[in-house]
Amino acid sequence: MYSHDPSFWRAGAIATTVFMSIVLAALTIDTLRQISPGGPRVPSYSVINRAVTYEYDQQRGEYVPKIGGEELIFDHKYTPQEAAALIARGKLVIQSRACIDCHTFFGNGAYYAPDLTRAWVDPMWARYPARKRSDRLAKFLMDPLRLGARAMPNLHIGREEAEAVVAYLKWISSVDTNGFPDRFGAPAAQ
Repeated sequence: MYSHDPSFWRAGAIATTVFMSIVLAALTIDTLRQISPGGPRVPSYSVINRAVTYEYDQQRGEYVPKIGGEELIFDHKYTPQEAAALIARGKLVIQSRACIDCHTFFGNGAYYAPDLTRAWVDPMWARYPARKRSDRLAKFLMDPLRLGARAMPNLHIGREEAEAVVAYLKWISSVDTNGFPDRFGAPAAQ
């Protein structure tokens, strides 16, 4: 039945808008729960005090981060407040140096240089124990060496900034990204 009455269409539009606003609010709340630190897929910032590895999950059919026992970076156990402040500073250093112009984080950024979503568990760095790995990563950030075909520029990062970036990279490596980047951690094809 078709109606020429404008109030019929106005009421339908209002009802649809109200319903969809409720759906959008519910989806937003669920999304925030999923992506907030301390949520089901995003560990709290204090995870930087724990071992973070990347292993194949048979049930899910993808590689996922695994959180283990205590594993300190820079021989320091960070309180939740210290960890949050350190990670916030690391993120600001990454933003201030425009790292995303060359690197990728969570699928965003450029593909000129390596994806840093899993930098902490990258086989190049993961072969070192946590203490040595955190120091080597910090030294690399302060004075980059040529590791591949493209050299990383010296971004004049100081020791405290480098430690903050390392903490941030360890934290993002612990985030469950539903298998992204694809096949990270998988053995190389023969």
